[in-house]
Amino acid sequence: MIEKLKASGRLEITLLLIVMSLFCFGISMTRYVLTDTRVFLFLNWNLFLAFIPWVISSAILIRGLNHKAILALLIAAWLLFFPNSPYILTDLFHLRARNSAPIWFDLVVILSFAWTGLVYGFVSLMDIEKLLKKYISSRLITTLTILFLFLASFGIYLGRYLRWNSWDILNNPFGLFNDIFDRVVNPFDHPATWGMTILMGVLLNMMYFSIKVIRGSGGG
Repeated sequence: MIEKLKASGRLEITLLLIVMSLFCFGISMTRYVLTDTRVFLFLNWNLFLAFIPWVISSAILIRGLNHKAILALLIAAWLLFFPNSPYILTDLFHLRARNSAPIWFDLVVILSFAWTGLVYGFVSLMDIEKLLKKYISSRLITTLTILFLFLASFGIYLGRYLRWNSWDILNNPFGLFNDIFDRVVNPFDHPATWGMTILMGVLLNMMYFSIKVIRGSGGG
């Protein structure tokens, strides 16, 4: 496996993500042990969900899949789970003063998980861009990337406020479809949906393309 990671140029980022994930788990467990409260243990599950799109894109790249039908299905599966990566940003809603731990400590806990989830998501998105370069133009890839980030923002809204998750595409597809269809057909009846989708989408695009520009300028 290490040789495959080296060959695909993924060893360094994989090791970094392992260290970041272990830090997140460690700091959440430290809080649990010191305070005897489970307040932020759920973040570990959210980070696991953020990990899935990275696993999907990594598997495609490392295995070198070229069958178009299978590739399309895997990218669709990736897109389904992709919103879980930036979703952890909204766990900042849980930040408040508590007697069990200083608020600055809880801020570090949540931001650690949020940043690690974002890195999983953004690296996987770069993977998808790399895969698409074999089939479509760079301009179209940029357009799709912007669209993917706005779709992720819409997915965040569905998860945070309507409590849908990626698995519901199998568990309750009709209920999920009805909620999405209603908001698409009657956008003015759901201003909060589109307000959050647009603003969060802009934020995700700013963050993602900032990282890409920094990388391209030799900063990473």
